[in-house]
Amino acid sequence: MLQVNKPKSEINRELIKFEGPDSQTLASYLDIVRRQFPTMVAIVSACVILALLYLFTAAPQFTSTASMVIDTRKVQLFQQQSVLGDVAVDSATVETQVEILKSENISLAVIRDLHLIDDPEFTGSSGGFLGAMIGTVTGGHASSEFELTRKALQRFERNRTVKRLGLTYVMEIGFTSRDPAKAARIANAIADAYIVDQLEAKYQATRRASVWLQDRIKELRTQASTAQRAVVDFKQVNNIVDTGGRLMNEQQLAEVNSQLILARAATAEAKARLDRMNDIVKQEIPDASVADALKNDTIVKLRGQYVDMASKEAIWATKYGADHLAAVNLRRQMTEIKKNITDELRRIQESYKSDYDIAITREESIRTSLANVVSESQLTNQAQIQLRELESTAQSYQAMYDNFLQRYMESVQQQSFPITEARVISAATTPLAKSSPKTLVILGAALLGGLMLSFGAAMARELTDKVFRTTGQVEEVLGASCIAILPTLDEAAASFPVLGSKPGKKSDNPQPNLLRYVVNIPLSRFAEAVRSLKVAVDLNSIVRENRVLAVTSTLPSEGKSTLSSNLAQLMAHSGARVILVDADLRNPSLSRALVPHAEIGLVDVIAQKVQLDDALIVDPETKLSMLPAGKTSKLLHTNEILASHPMRELVARLRSKYDYVVLDMPPMAPVVDVRVTSSFVDSYVFVIEWGKTKMDVVKHNLRGAPEIQDKLLGVVLNKADTKLLARYESYHGRYYYQKYYARYGYVE
Repeated sequence: MLQVNKPKSEINRELIKFEGPDSQTLASYLDIVRRQFPTMVAIVSACVILALLYLFTAAPQFTSTASMVIDTRKVQLFQQQSVLGDVAVDSATVETQVEILKSENISLAVIRDLHLIDDPEFTGSSGGFLGAMIGTVTGGHASSEFELTRKALQRFERNRTVKRLGLTYVMEIGFTSRDPAKAARIANAIADAYIVDQLEAKYQATRRASVWLQDRIKELRTQASTAQRAVVDFKQVNNIVDTGGRLMNEQQLAEVNSQLILARAATAEAKARLDRMNDIVKQEIPDASVADALKNDTIVKLRGQYVDMASKEAIWATKYGADHLAAVNLRRQMTEIKKNITDELRRIQESYKSDYDIAITREESIRTSLANVVSESQLTNQAQIQLRELESTAQSYQAMYDNFLQRYMESVQQQSFPITEARVISAATTPLAKSSPKTLVILGAALLGGLMLSFGAAMARELTDKVFRTTGQVEEVLGASCIAILPTLDEAAASFPVLGSKPGKKSDNPQPNLLRYVVNIPLSRFAEAVRSLKVAVDLNSIVRENRVLAVTSTLPSEGKSTLSSNLAQLMAHSGARVILVDADLRNPSLSRALVPHAEIGLVDVIAQKVQLDDALIVDPETKLSMLPAGKTSKLLHTNEILASHPMRELVARLRSKYDYVVLDMPPMAPVVDVRVTSSFVDSYVFVIEWGKTKMDVVKHNLRGAPEIQDKLLGVVLNKADTKLLARYESYHGRYYYQKYYARYGYVE
């Protein structure tokens, strides 16, 4: 059997490849463009036509632009800081100024200054049919000044553009109007209104600040005076005297502390002299260094006399003996001198002791005075804490008063000289060319939009076009080979009326001339497609017996009866013994078309009411034998009849008598009759209407009938539009057929 058997996973991958736009290759996209080319051309043409209509009907618009910069270098007239503070100009500040330019305050100022509410461009109707309809609905009543202003404001803001140029401090102001001079005038007016608004805002802010500063200065003056008075009163109450920047008790404490240090030093010095004198008194005769240290002339003189006498006494004692009267007198005089020296030393000792006592008394007195001063200073220090708070408050009020007074003087000066950071660097001029509509841009956008829209529509049509149109789709979705593609016969059949037919009358049955098309027009594309089906049958017969053929479809009216009749006619016309059996017992359209007056048929033969030869009808031209369905109007269980033993015996008889047995079966979706014939049918030919039958319906029916799918010879796409088919499969187009057909008289 000529069937493309593929693994299920491979079929699914190929199905995803076909249906998923993300996995489409460039060739697939080109195929989509080729298939949907007329639709895409129509959409692109419509977009271009609409763009041309817009260009011809739209009124020209002119845009004029003015440039303004926020200058960070302020004019310092008085070299002083602004009373409102200097705000750094950053990106956010520039964006804020852009929004101020877009504010209604600026727009209304321009509308008021230029009297735009009297301009029809701003307050007139929108024009055209829509404007007339709106005027009719509103009744055409006169608008109030407020309504005119709001209408003018809406159109003004719609035609105005304000933007910042990159990261600079430059702002671009644009306005679009039908009149180029008016556009320039309004753009400049916006810039002027903004500068005036900024000056007015600063003036008002400065004036309000001045008024507030006056009131605040009065309060601060009173508060500063009260605080200073509180400091003076507190000093007076707490006896705090300030001398040269220092409090008196602090100065007294320093002086007494210095005196105490001096007194302690004097006491230590007096004690040291007294101690030394006590040591000297213990000596009988002080040595020369001690005498000199005392600096006492009497002791020095007495010591000198004592030394001289001691020397003489030593000489006399050595010379005359110790008991000599002169030596004794000398010793007596030495004793007297020694006594005088001791008395003098005791007198000095008493003097030193008196000095030491005086020093101690003086030190104690100074220490007592220091304690008193410290006690008083502690009290004063406690009072100084509150005093410092009062002084700090007084200083703060005074500083605030001085600062506010300075700011007030600055604000008074700035009211007379207001300064703004914005200035116009490029005034708007009358534009020479229109800004809109831009012909090339509109046409380019229309063309690009049309291409995108058309490609989107093409992709949408492809994704929603879940029908069979190509042989590749049949093989990928169903896993079966597509034997032939039959063109539609509507127009060709009209050229060959059959005797007894009524042209122009519509019927559900196929026309008799369509059922004999291969005989009437043997040199046609349809006949060649049927011949390819016969070749497939014959080639499949090499593998196994393929004499009983059943032709079926998914839905009614897909052309299975037309194909089965023409296939049988073609086989018979070539000299084979062929019988055509109408096995569609539910709707025997083939019998009604070819032998409408037949009284007996298949049902009667199976019921053994008549003989087979009596029910057969033979075509005198092609010698095709036909077994009509017979009377089937009262049959309820047609599937039981087709599955019966007599039916199988009948097919066996036909198989032995004829070369080909062609069964015209009912469609699979409405009834189950086809499934019961798999036991005696060699091969099935599945007819699918080109471009109409849904893929999922076909897959569902074949999946539910595996016995049919196993014996499926192939699929025939019927009623194909040859013109559209060339877009899906170029090798089926007329380019490959028309020269041969024209030369040999073939009919497409």
